[in-house]
Amino acid sequence: MHAMTLDDDRPAVAGAPDGYLVRPAQAWFAFAMTFGLMLLDYVDRQVIVSLFPYIKADWGLSDKQLGGLVSIISLVVALGGLPVALLADRLSRVKSVVVMALVWSLASLSCMFCGSYGQLFTARALVGAGEAGYGSVGAALIASLFPRRLRSGLLGAFFAAASFGSVLGVLLGGTIAAHWGWKAAFGAVSVPGLVLALLYLFVRDYKTVEIVSPSASGSYLSVGTLLRRTAKTLARTKTLVWACLGAAMQLIVVSAIWSWLPSFLNRVHGIPADQAGRQAALVVLAGALGGFIWGLLVDRAAQRWAGRRLLGVALLCLLSMGLFLVAFGVLSGAAQFKLIVLGGFVMTCTVGPISAVVFDVIHPAVRSTGAAVLSLAQNLLGLAIGPVLTGWLSDALGLQQALTLVPLFSVLAALFFLRAMRSYETDLRAVADVRLQAA
Repeated sequence: MHAMTLDDDRPAVAGAPDGYLVRPAQAWFAFAMTFGLMLLDYVDRQVIVSLFPYIKADWGLSDKQLGGLVSIISLVVALGGLPVALLADRLSRVKSVVVMALVWSLASLSCMFCGSYGQLFTARALVGAGEAGYGSVGAALIASLFPRRLRSGLLGAFFAAASFGSVLGVLLGGTIAAHWGWKAAFGAVSVPGLVLALLYLFVRDYKTVEIVSPSASGSYLSVGTLLRRTAKTLARTKTLVWACLGAAMQLIVVSAIWSWLPSFLNRVHGIPADQAGRQAALVVLAGALGGFIWGLLVDRAAQRWAGRRLLGVALLCLLSMGLFLVAFGVLSGAAQFKLIVLGGFVMTCTVGPISAVVFDVIHPAVRSTGAAVLSLAQNLLGLAIGPVLTGWLSDALGLQQALTLVPLFSVLAALFFLRAMRSYETDLRAVADVRLQAA
């Protein structure tokens, strides 16, 4: 068995082992801790959406400004995720996670002391700075410790923590704001992250795969050469590019629904803000279940033909679009909400399978970095756009019309996933023989 470098273009060897990298108990402990921090990540990120009516009333903000308080986190995560993940790949994934969790929890705590829109916007940006790279590094750790046959399901469950965290954030935010004011909500949700960050030090890491120069008898590469070779490795993985674009387009829809549904229920249906938050939480919860269930189903479908992962999510994206078009454009009342819940269940179909596709085709030496490229696309082209674009459309056309138009981005998602099918199996074979060791 040879040591594969980033410049290694030799064909893969079939029959690679598919087992746990560490003892199963250690792997599952790592998953539980990583899941828990992902949940708290999104509690801190999404708690603000149930506070929109209160902040709007206190400070007289436009919908575009409110959307910006959500989008700024995704923008900062997009810009910071790649360098953070690159450092984590070369240093320590576990220690990087500990630092990130401490930063975002303290930044969330600072939101309760803000006295103006500018201060709150800055504090939210700092939350994003702490969260930058977490999803990528955490997913890379899970993907490396567990067998590949479990990857889509586990990554679907891991990213479903984002949905569960969003549910908790919306529920806690609305309830706390109704009793103690909207600023108190930020303080309440920040403390658990500080505790779990310290406990994460007990998680088992995997050894960094050294990137060596094949022409220099195993000597380490310079920083500049390392960056160029990393970029070359990622760029030649065509599946990564198209999968990232497709995932981003679908997350425009997801972030729009999650961010604006409480306000939609409050304004259009006259539901009190705290009750609207609880109803919207049902849709987010449906998304959490969908992300996990679709991951399992797509894993099963891909056992005979790997390309079914991408074909399946493409069709599901189109289904989610159809459900939302009918719900917001045609229906009203109870029937409308039921169809929105169903759409919420379907729209998270990409979360686990697309992450699994990315980890399948990325060289392990840059696995966190490859995941950060996915995160960059998802945040910059998806999550950062959805809330503020919907707010802009709402200011111009009304919130219901905005929520009717945004799901059309699912068509682009489906087209990008179909394009990724053409290179998936080739890219998969290119890294099939690379081995990892536990730290």
